[in-house]
Formats: sequence, structure tokens, C-alpha cells
Amino acid sequence: MHREGNPVGGVDGTGGGLDDGTERGPGGGPDDHSGALGHRPDGADGAVGGRAATDRAATDRSRRPVVAALMLGMGLAAIDGTIVATAVPQIVGDLGGFAVFSWLFSGYLLAVTVTLPVYGKLSDTFGRKPVLIAGIVLFLAGSVLCAAAWNMAALIAFRVVQGLGGGALQGTVQTIAADLYPLKERPRIQARLSTVWATSSVAGPALGGLLAAYADWRWIFLVNLPVGAVALRLVVRHLHEPARPRPATRPRTDWAGALAVFATGALLLTALVQGGVAWPWISAPSLGLLGASAALAALTVFIERRAAAPVIPGWVWRRRTIASVNLALGAMGLLMVAPTVFLPTYAQSVLGLGPIAAGFVLSAMTLSWPVSAAFADRVYNRVGFRRTAITGMTGALLVLLAFPLLPFPGAAWHPALLMLLLGAALGLFQLPLIVGVQSTVGWSERGTTTASVLFCRQVGQSLGAALFGAVANGVLASRLASAPVPGLPGDLDAVSHALADPAALSGAATEHLRRAVDAAVDHVFMGAAGAAVIALLVLVLVAPRRFPVLAEHGSATAASRDTAAKD
Repeated sequence: MHREGNPVGGVDGTGGGLDDGTERGPGGGPDDHSGALGHRPDGADGAVGGRAATDRAATDRSRRPVVAALMLGMGLAAIDGTIVATAVPQIVGDLGGFAVFSWLFSGYLLAVTVTLPVYGKLSDTFGRKPVLIAGIVLFLAGSVLCAAAWNMAALIAFRVVQGLGGGALQGTVQTIAADLYPLKERPRIQARLSTVWATSSVAGPALGGLLAAYADWRWIFLVNLPVGAVALRLVVRHLHEPARPRPATRPRTDWAGALAVFATGALLLTALVQGGVAWPWISAPSLGLLGASAALAALTVFIERRAAAPVIPGWVWRRRTIASVNLALGAMGLLMVAPTVFLPTYAQSVLGLGPIAAGFVLSAMTLSWPVSAAFADRVYNRVGFRRTAITGMTGALLVLLAFPLLPFPGAAWHPALLMLLLGAALGLFQLPLIVGVQSTVGWSERGTTTASVLFCRQVGQSLGAALFGAVANGVLASRLASAPVPGLPGDLDAVSHALADPAALSGAATEHLRRAVDAAVDHVFMGAAGAAVIALLVLVLVAPRRFPVLAEHGSATAASRDTAAKD
């Protein structure tokens, strides 16, 4: 059994506890195999303490190669999008296919998103190590194929192969990180993984630009090979999963459910990504894809409810804690579209910055995010997971509401400061929820739980791109209708390209277009503030006041215990 509580679990095998007079006691998760060492009640307190310290040091040393492998694996997935984006002009110039080049990103995103639940279930069934190895091999195979692509269609297909590996990397790395570290130490590894994302967002464009300019665009895929090879070697040699009891019956794999989930997600995300871009929202392709995805979703539910070991088990949504975290992080994915997609356009079109300077405005968010995440445990150890996340999202809401109040055109440091604050707020929001929800389940459910959280966040981002793209283009079209610019369509991409060549426009037209873009991005940030409100409502109304944290140590027969929570 378990009781609802705050973070617990020390590295010495006790139930941990907070310095608030709460109970301390031994834990015993029935199937939790964390990397911490168990308590040894042999009566010799001094000897036990010394031995525990020695064992902790040995454990830290044994974990280092695995942590390095996780960071390298996460780096492969994190740097992929930014490094490819900077080489698009060279790729299109060599292979052609300008009309479909956006599928270089959409195809990869689709493959990552729809495979996350599948890999999560497989890692719970067969173990993390084989899934992670398969993911790295698939990613590297896709990289080699991308470097050998002979036309745009082949490159897009091989990017999908990369995405099939990327889905395994993203979900399994996060799950292994939770397996390796007890709850009290988990912020350390999460902060390191956040740092990998932050570093990749800054280094990716620079590295991609250098390779495209001074070598060949194919090298942006080939550089993955040495990094992936080192990660693969470290995983094979140093990742040793605890032995688990052999099941009485052979584990069943729900391949029908996996295929149904894949097909449903692929159709839905294709409709969201391409709607309003490749075809109008109210059109046969959009309505057909949305209708087909709805029918497949119903079929998926039918299959999963009858499967012996479903890919997406019903308990993911029946358990209040997991369902609320899924919804809250889905809302966060929605609001993240505003800074990541629209802020660079704002910086270049409204502030007149170059692409590199615009990227640095956005990078302020990625710099403060891991710093905030690293200190989040000091907050949630005092007030709880839920209150910490509410505090972070409240700060994010205030930042998003402040963006439309920026002066026009303003200085570059204005949005940079807001992004710095936004990153700090979101780091305080996301990490407690991920650490908290991973700590409510045992080993056999952690992969599925982690994958469901990441899946919802990815779907939120896809939905946000479609929704806010429609909002921005609608506001822009309305502003341009009041004073139309000859020969300029009313969509954000066309306006941004026109503003990149101010000599082609009159001074009055340029000013009008800049104000139109400013208004469009302001409306997007207001929409993102609405997503922040949704996240807050989920945390306040749906999430439990206390997360039911499982204690992490002890035998399989011991009762699960944790300390009482202040919340």
C-alpha cells in the first residue's frame, strides 16, 4: 500500500523524510528497482554509516558511465531539430523539393510522438536496455540513410526512420534516469538532462550553420555517428538492470494496439501539422484526416480494452495523478509554441534582428530553465509537487500576459528578459510534475507513465502549432485588410519574407506590416496565457492535493511507506 505524500526516500535506504517532524521509516516499493542502496540494520551504527557512505560513493561511480550515455543519447534527440533547420537552404538547393521540405521536421515529429507510448510499454515489458539500444541503432541507421539521400522524398522517409529511434531515446532515457536515482536525488539527473536540451538549442544552429557553410549538409547527420557509438558502447557495457522474477507466462506484446496507436497518431498529427498550410482547414483533406483519425481512435479504444497487455492501459487515465499531469503537460506543450515558434519571427520582423540574434533572444529561456529545475527540489521538498508546479505556472502566466504590454518596437532585451523569466517559471513547473508522477508508480509501470506524459506534451505542441498558426494568420489577414499591401498574401510567412527585404517595400508599408506582425504575435501569447490558465485549472481542480509517492527501498514483500506531506 502507499499513502499520499511529498518526496521521500534517502540514499541510505530509509524512508527519507522532511525536516518538519514528519515520520521516518523504511520503505518498500513492491517492484521499484532504483539505483539507491538499501539500509542494513546490523546494529553497528557507526559501521553502517561508514559502509553506507562507501556504498553510495561506489554507486555514484558505477552510475557515471550510464549517466554519460543518457546525456549523449538525449543530446542526439535534442540537437536534431535545430541542427537540421539551419541547413535547409543548402539541402533544398541540392535536392530540390522546396514545397515539401517542412516534412523534414513534421515526419520526424510524427514518428517520435506516435512511438512514445509503444516504447514505454515495451520498456516495461522487456526492460529499458534493449529498447534504448534499439533506439540508438535505429537513430544511427536513419542518420546514415539521411546522409546518403538522393532526393527530398528519400530524405523525408529516412527522417522518419530517425524519428522511430528518437521516440525510443526520449522516453527511455527519462525512464532510466528515474530508475537510477532515488526520489531525493532525481532532480540532479533531470537538471543535467535539461542542461543537455539548453546546450543543444544554442549549439545546434551554430554547428549546423558551420557544417553547411564549410563542409556539406550531409555532415549534419554523419556527426551523430561517433556520439551515438559512444553512447551505445556505454549502454551495452555499463547499464545493468536488476534481475526481475521470470513471469509465469510469456509476456504478450499488443502489436495490434501498437499499430492502431501509430496509425491514429499519424493521421491526427498530419491533420494538425498540414492543416492551414498545405490545404485549408475547411477542406476535404483536413476533414478526411480528422474523421479518419477519430474513427481510428475509436478502434484503438476497442482494441486496447480487450488486449491482455495494452500499449496504453486504461489506468493511465483512471489514476487521478497521472491523468492530471498528462493534461497539465499537454497544456504546457500548447503554450510552448508561442516562444519557440513565434518569438524568432517577432524578433526578426518587429525588432529587426538577424537570425542569430533572434536565436539568442529565445535561448535566454533555455538558459534559465535548467537552473530553475536544479533548484526545484528545494521548493517541492517544502511545499509539495502540486504547489511547486502551481507556483511555476502562475509565474509563466504572468510572463505571457506581460508580453503584449511590451513597447513597439522596443529593445531586444525586453523579450529576452521575459524569456529568462519564462524559462525559470517552466523549469519550476515541469520538473516537479515529471519527478512526482514517476514516483507514484513502480518499475513495471514507470516506462508507460513517462511515455504518456511525453506523448501528451508532444501532442500539445502539435495542437498549439496548428491553433496558434491559425490565430496569427487570422489576425494578420484582418490587419492587412484594413490597409492592404499590394502583392502580399495575408499569412505570416509571406509577411516575414517581405520584411526581410525592406527595400522592396515603402516605409509606410514596412511600418504597417511590422505592426501587423506585432499584433499577431501578441494574440498568440494571449492564447498561450489561456493554455497556462488551463494548466492551472487542471492542477487546482483535478490533481490530488498530495501525490501518492511510493517508498523506494525494501524487499518486495514489505509494505510501501512514505512520509506525510505538507501541501
